[in-house]
Amino acid sequence: MKKYDVIALGELLIDFTDYGISEQTNPVFEANPGGAPCNVLALLKKYDRSCAFIGKIGEDLFGKMLTDILDEIGIDHKGLIVDPYYNTTLAFVKNFENGDREFSFYRHPGADMMLKASEVAYDLIRQAEIFHFGTLSMTDETVREATIQAIALAKEQGLLISFDPNLRPPLWKSMDEAKVQIAYGLGQCDVLKISDNEIEFMTDTSDFDEGVQILMDQYPNIRLLNLTAGADGSYSYYQGKKVFVPSYLLGGTVDTTGAGDTFCGSVLNYLLEHDVDHLTEEQLIEMLRISNAAAYLVTTKKGAIRSMPNPDEVEKIVKSK
Repeated sequence: MKKYDVIALGELLIDFTDYGISEQTNPVFEANPGGAPCNVLALLKKYDRSCAFIGKIGEDLFGKMLTDILDEIGIDHKGLIVDPYYNTTLAFVKNFENGDREFSFYRHPGADMMLKASEVAYDLIRQAEIFHFGTLSMTDETVREATIQAIALAKEQGLLISFDPNLRPPLWKSMDEAKVQIAYGLGQCDVLKISDNEIEFMTDTSDFDEGVQILMDQYPNIRLLNLTAGADGSYSYYQGKKVFVPSYLLGGTVDTTGAGDTFCGSVLNYLLEHDVDHLTEEQLIEMLRISNAAAYLVTTKKGAIRSMPNPDEVEKIVKSK
């Protein structure tokens, strides 16, 4: 038995989420703890999974806030480096009525970009079952090398590798570079969570089946591919099977930040109880229903890490249909 069910590497930051207008007609933003890899772990903690995080934050007010929150929810942060010079990364999130979002990042540089390969807590990786990462830790050379070294060890140790591209165009020097680094991640993972816009970006087609086939042909290492399509629902492509489960459109959505991460965490939780190489069609449907329900619930609150649903809340939604 490993000490950790899931270990994640990447960004831990503050999402300043749009909170309307003040009495003085100024825009108001709420400081919500976030960062895609830690959002995934926060959902897993709701299911009492043992989790650890590797990354870097600043020795500042926001870094202290984030460390306290990891303690509060029970994520092991022995692998979290506190940088005395670079500030904690900040992201401002503007939500629009049609569900779209616009991100503005304060990260030139941010502490998360400055994680060095020599600072990675490799001993934690050796003690885990699943390794999860995204591409914000691939945008710059220093943290990219740290990510590559961490993945190499995780593969050597036989961990299940989970990847979510989590494409954020403002953070890349060029979209060609983004495509190269996403392609690297695709070539390393066993389990892929990819969104509709990301698969179109990587395959130049809006036809999901065609895009998935392109990726599966190019990256035969992918054992399970889950595709999220926002309000439409989600798909699983697995060993020649394809299943689709519609989203839970029950109203009350206020912030979609973290929905994909919540979905991803739910999938990893399911895989901790089911063999990724022997999933039935019924299990794929069950996995998507649970993950869609969790993703819906997190959108009914602001932020992500502190807004993750409890298992009983998720089960209630699943049983409502």
